[in-house]
Amino acid sequence: MDPMFSLLITIALIVIGLSILLSVVPVMLWISALASGVRIGIITLIAMRLRRVIPSRIVNPMIKATKAGLGLTINQLESHFLAGGNVDRVVNALIAAQRADIPLGFERAAAIDLAGRDVLTAVQMSVNPKVIETPIVAAVAKDGIEVKVRARVTVRANIDRLVGGAGEETIIARVGEGIVTTVGSSDTHKGVLENPDMISRTVLGKGLDAGTAFEILSIDVADVDVGKNIGAHLQTEQAEADKRIAQAKAEERRAMAVAQEQEMKARVVEMRAKVVEAESQVPQAMAEALRDGKLGVMDYMNLKNIEADTQMRGSIGKSGDAKNDKA
Repeated sequence: MDPMFSLLITIALIVIGLSILLSVVPVMLWISALASGVRIGIITLIAMRLRRVIPSRIVNPMIKATKAGLGLTINQLESHFLAGGNVDRVVNALIAAQRADIPLGFERAAAIDLAGRDVLTAVQMSVNPKVIETPIVAAVAKDGIEVKVRARVTVRANIDRLVGGAGEETIIARVGEGIVTTVGSSDTHKGVLENPDMISRTVLGKGLDAGTAFEILSIDVADVDVGKNIGAHLQTEQAEADKRIAQAKAEERRAMAVAQEQEMKARVVEMRAKVVEAESQVPQAMAEALRDGKLGVMDYMNLKNIEADTQMRGSIGKSGDAKNDKA
């Protein structure tokens, strides 16, 4: 075999071996760690590979922590990584807290990170408070006038209550409730417009940040507008409802009157039927009376004369009424 060809094969095998070795053993990362003062062994880096831990995700934050003088260990960072935490964000938060003189230990920072909160943002918010703007809150004063208020809430993160503390939505809801209560207890809407700062004082004095992950520094009213006359609108609706109730009751009374009239008509028809039936029995009764001798012939004739006289008087009365109507 050609010596030159053998040399090329040997060099290729050496290059391949070094590539495999460098892919398994992060030599450059180990050198960077040693140059930064982080004491970590090659075996430890290989063990990270076997535990499916990306060495750079541990070593690079460890270098930053060492340079900042935090005094962390590789095991702390690796255990947090295996638990699903963001090691780099936790280390950055610890460095920021140290620079801002905020008491924050690794265990608490890791717990905040694992709880799903951004610990770095929380530390930054502790240094630089955040302004939360509430949506427009509509409230009604005692005089029935609607008042629309929009407020700005300045909050600072409370590191001790980040785990288990309520978020921004709770702050917004509580401030909105305080605005509604303050405006609702005002006698007139003019008082709210003249002194909007009373909303800030009243709401701020309620301790709305209890149980939340924030500390409320100030509540400032950004805008106050007058809305609808809710009292007049409600009175109009009440009057319309009363009118409909009165109409329904009147219709009920009319229906009852119509029913009573129909009932009276039915009774009159029934009585007339009984009268006709009784009148139909009069001739038969008179005949029986004549046969039995209870009624004489002269009595019968006198009865007929009385009937004829009554009919004549009725006819004369009707003719007289007709003449008077024509006159």
